[in-house]
Amino acid sequence: MAAAPAETNQPPVRLAIIGLVHSHAGGFLPRVLKSREVQLVGIVEPNQKLVAKNAARYHLNTNLFFSSLTDLFAKTNVDAVATFTSTFDHRRVVEECASRGVHVMVEKPLAVNLEHAKAIAAAAKQGGIQVLVNYETTWYAANQAAYAMVQQNDIGELRKVVVHDGHTGPKERGNFPEFLEWLTDPVLNGGGALMDFGCYGADLMTWLMKGQRPTSVVAVTQQIKPDVYPKVEDEATIVLTYLRAQAIIQASWNWPFSRKDMEIYGQTGQILIPQPDLMRVRKGATPENEITPAPLQGADADPLAYLIAVVRGEIKPSGLSSLDVNLIVMEILDAARQSAATGKRVDLPKVR
Repeated sequence: MAAAPAETNQPPVRLAIIGLVHSHAGGFLPRVLKSREVQLVGIVEPNQKLVAKNAARYHLNTNLFFSSLTDLFAKTNVDAVATFTSTFDHRRVVEECASRGVHVMVEKPLAVNLEHAKAIAAAAKQGGIQVLVNYETTWYAANQAAYAMVQQNDIGELRKVVVHDGHTGPKERGNFPEFLEWLTDPVLNGGGALMDFGCYGADLMTWLMKGQRPTSVVAVTQQIKPDVYPKVEDEATIVLTYLRAQAIIQASWNWPFSRKDMEIYGQTGQILIPQPDLMRVRKGATPENEITPAPLQGADADPLAYLIAVVRGEIKPSGLSSLDVNLIVMEILDAARQSAATGKRVDLPKVR
């Protein structure tokens, strides 16, 4: 976990938002507008209907909006961007920002495939920028507390992790058309439920395993609702095998309700995480103990605080948000798609 950034008299981070077609922008933008640590210097969105809608909703001057990154960079100075485009566009955004030394945070997953992910990493290295990946589950106090227990060997060596992520389906939930348009497109999203929710489990397991890559990946996908999602899978199960552990990732647009929960099993105990702020811990033969972990603080509290601390050089990206972990996530997701398509196990090479 990152240390809380020290109080400084530094000027606000000059932040731009790239894209409004991802629904997570609706949760992030209000945080930006309320924060005294950032200055919103621009929003890039070519869709004029979305511009008008968001300008009215947040009482923003339309002069704050730009039609392209080129236009934004020509007219204002930017320290960092938060990206809410399609996943396919992440590569383009990072490459353009890296050429100007601008740090980037993207919504999960990092990219549509490993090829794009490697291009992102190469651009970030050449441009000397940081690239962060934002997952909702990164900011769950219970996940962070469970990680600390695993690293302290409180439940013995890790043996099995089961991750459940998803909801009833993006269309069933009434998501905006501009979000559905790319989220249900196999090119713009890289897939359906496997990409949308399989990335969470791959991220969490890679983190728990301290960056260790699985030895093999097996995946099964289905189109349970082909009439609703004709182009992509809406159901996916991924099994990761390690030398002494396994992970089962259940990603679905068919759950009866929304869920992002996890089960962690070690040699001598278990940690169940049914809610972001609740843990049920059992060690050996002792009764189960319900724990409410302390709220996260400082740079660990939310994605905006983390991004600010990274831009100011107060912390270095690590763990769930880091580029290194998310390159492995993309390797897992690529292998999962291959396995689902061929019906065969995919063995990962020992060296990437």
